[in-house]
Amino acid sequence: MEKIKIVTENRKARHDYFVEDTIEAGIALVGSEVKSLRLGRANLKDSYAEIKGREVFLRGMHIAPYEYSNRFNHDPLRARKLLLHKHEILKLASKVRERGYTLVPLKVYFKRGIAKVELALAKGKKSFDRRADIAERDAKRAIERAIKAKR
Repeated sequence: MEKIKIVTENRKARHDYFVEDTIEAGIALVGSEVKSLRLGRANLKDSYAEIKGREVFLRGMHIAPYEYSNRFNHDPLRARKLLLHKHEILKLASKVRERGYTLVPLKVYFKRGIAKVELALAKGKKSFDRRADIAERDAKRAIERAIKAKR
């Protein structure tokens, strides 16, 4: 079993999107970003990945500046290159070209000391889909409560 330290998760992504497929990618970071990530000072809210040519970039991810770094600290919202194999990028690019698909980061974590991001190939949910999910979750809770009360 590999030890994985989760830095941050994008819980809202599973609420806003239908997750079709996930893929693990490395992230090209500078030193102060890694130190800040190890302290858990990152946020995936409103972040997404985009494909430019044969490269994938993560945009909108906020990594707080490392407080003990000097004046050459990193830009908190800079675009970060994701490290994927060529065939993985081509597969994702063909799916994203289809209508409605987008690349959404689900979580950032350290695996064997290396920063990774779990990227999801997802389709946006409509508001009635979200309401159906909420109703289903509430029904499951009610059933569990009823079973627990009978014991």
